[in-house]
Amino acid sequence: MPNYRRLFVPGGTYFFTVALIEHHCRMLVDQVDTLRAAFSRVAKRHLFETAEICILPDHLHCLWRLPPDDQDFPLRWRLIKTAFSPSPPRDADPQKGRRKGERGVLRRRCRERLNRDDDDFSANVANVHWDSVKHGLVKHPDDWPNSTWRRWTRECGRPHMTPPEE
Repeated sequence: MPNYRRLFVPGGTYFFTVALIEHHCRMLVDQVDTLRAAFSRVAKRHLFETAEICILPDHLHCLWRLPPDDQDFPLRWRLIKTAFSPSPPRDADPQKGRRKGERGVLRRRCRERLNRDDDDFSANVANVHWDSVKHGLVKHPDDWPNSTWRRWTRECGRPHMTPPEE
């Protein structure tokens, strides 16, 4: 098992990718209201700002800003996953490769990356907003409903960005 090292920075801004265990499922967009409610509920109790987000059928990307005195993003993700994932009885979830007692529909680990500067942040904003285009779901981010693209272009007053380079 790899030994992951995570950077925990109080007040940090992080880029996250969270995916469903079943990668051919559409649950995130089918249950987008439930996911939004989970985010909202957790953000009220454990403050964080979702700067940008794009929810795709089987995964999501988002940028969070944590409070200046807090670095505990794993707690927030655990609570969101718990609030979003249906919880079958412990003996009724036959998924292989899970830890004892592990249940739910979202993968155990999320991928995170600390934004070190404005260039990192800008690159991650582009990745978040253009992912629906990258996956062939739409031709332009304006066409994807589960994204902060339109809010971002309206609030920032920026012209439409070009897709990130691969």
